[in-house]
Amino acid sequence: MALQGPIPVTFAMVFPHGCYVVGEVEPVKDFDASAGGRFVQARDKQTGELVWQVAVMDGDPTLKPAQKTVAVKILAPVQPVPPAPMPGLPFTPVEFDGLTVTPYVNAAGRLAYSIKVREMHAPRTTAPTTQTASKAPAGKDAA
Repeated sequence: MALQGPIPVTFAMVFPHGCYVVGEVEPVKDFDASAGGRFVQARDKQTGELVWQVAVMDGDPTLKPAQKTVAVKILAPVQPVPPAPMPGLPFTPVEFDGLTVTPYVNAAGRLAYSIKVREMHAPRTTAPTTQTASKAPAGKDAA
């Protein structure tokens, strides 16, 4: 099979309605290496980077409540900092770069996806396109 390992995707493919930070950025525990009360942070198998996790809420209004919140794993050498909250919003909008998804079968026997990212940042806004005041040919007044 041609698809093996993490599958590169864009933010818009995974979160077409955007997403919002609803939890703290926390280190992911390496369950195999952690023993005797000692915490060892997980490292990504492909890159060796430390793995962090943040809960985000998908902005898709058609999702069922149980499907709205997902964990996003962030690969970074230091703990990532979420964007600053926006005034008047109950949740902080966020975007990610360098996304990959890895499909797996969860404990309930259903297809699920592990989402890993390289960067977390505030949403990029695109400036609205400005049009000239008049499309009329030069020398003619617009009605």
